[in-house]
Amino acid sequence: MMKNSADPMEGSNETTAIVVNVQRFTIHDGPGIRTELFLKGCPLRCEWCSNPETYERFPQIGVFSEKCIGCGYCLNVCAEHGRNAIRTDGSRVVGIDRNACDNCLQCEEECMSGALTVWGKKMTVEAAMDVIRRDRDFYDRSGGGVTLSGGEALLQWEFCRDLLKCCREEGIHTCVESALHVDPKAIDEVAPYTDLFITDIKQMDSAIHKRYTGVGNERILSNIKKLVDKNMPLIIRLPIIPGFNDDLGYIDQTADFILNELGNKPEQIQMLKYRPLGEEKAGTLGLPLQMKGMVVEDREGFENRIRGYVKRMNSRGIPAIAGSRGKKEQ
Repeated sequence: MMKNSADPMEGSNETTAIVVNVQRFTIHDGPGIRTELFLKGCPLRCEWCSNPETYERFPQIGVFSEKCIGCGYCLNVCAEHGRNAIRTDGSRVVGIDRNACDNCLQCEEECMSGALTVWGKKMTVEAAMDVIRRDRDFYDRSGGGVTLSGGEALLQWEFCRDLLKCCREEGIHTCVESALHVDPKAIDEVAPYTDLFITDIKQMDSAIHKRYTGVGNERILSNIKKLVDKNMPLIIRLPIIPGFNDDLGYIDQTADFILNELGNKPEQIQMLKYRPLGEEKAGTLGLPLQMKGMVVEDREGFENRIRGYVKRMNSRGIPAIAGSRGKKEQ
């Protein structure tokens, strides 16, 4: 796959990143009301991914076929560009030949109906701060702030460091949500300006972890220990995925790790129930939809099991809850 010809790190002295979304007034990834930036790029390929549009580091065209009105403007500009990468069913756009596309993004500029969208745009630190500052009153009243997520935010750690530093200087609470499959240097660079880290432990068995995410878990677990050694406030999430880790073996092994390797120091363990949130976005990029095979046949039974897992961890003194803003089981 070809990279966008406009490298986000070239031609500018100001730190930039490719950001796929800026979500204001979110309450799920950190305390209070927050502004959350989703950065592009991720080394994992989790089969249940909620944000598959963040996989690659560069902007990409996404296709919403149902919105296409068949005007043909995108086809014309693509042909003029010498690519002919846009695929149709004879009446509307249905996809992009990613091998032919060079991500010039001109087709999206010609689209009048919203059938073509750009996943990811370059953003400077100052542009991000302009958005963040708009909601300063909400942060102050709710104990909220800014969260950097992805994808994997720490693949673009220079931007994260500089943005978090600006937030720290202005008294805005900072949070980094990361899978932590990153160079430890990235953690060292951003940690001085980060008030809270959120990460997850998807699976304790590294071979199973690699089968479903594309990478082993050794670096992730090592970096979690690194954060604990730094006395960094940390929330660990356990995404409960059918057919992957929805069993007592995973829960007990993870509890052992939290108690024996982390000294039970994380502030909270959050168990999250699987939801197929990434299907539509994966479809716009022509990505395989592995998550369609992950079906919860009995939602009530699934949720009861999660509550049982929470109580099992609580019984060992681990501060676990169901959901990202739930209450500890009694």
